[in-house]
Amino acid sequence: MLTDKKGEEAAREIAAWANTISSTVDKDLTVDVHDDHPDSNTYFVRLGKGARVLLFRLSYGQAHGDGREAECERTLKRKIKDLWNLL
Repeated sequence: MLTDKKGEEAAREIAAWANTISSTVDKDLTVDVHDDHPDSNTYFVRLGKGARVLLFRLSYGQAHGDGREAECERTLKRKIKDLWNLL
């Protein structure tokens, strides 16, 4: 479980987690996370490096599900590699 909170509080915790992971891969990468909409149960993740931006979503189930941290980490690292391929 990445967080047990909801809304923007959860987004802040997910952003802290994502920044910890991303800094081990690429120190120049920026990561922002926002609660997409209370009714949609998704978190909007923005990866940026220079002028390039990659956007993706994490589901409520991914962020709040027990034992899904490794899956979320793999997703984040794969999206970072996708961003590099845009460069």
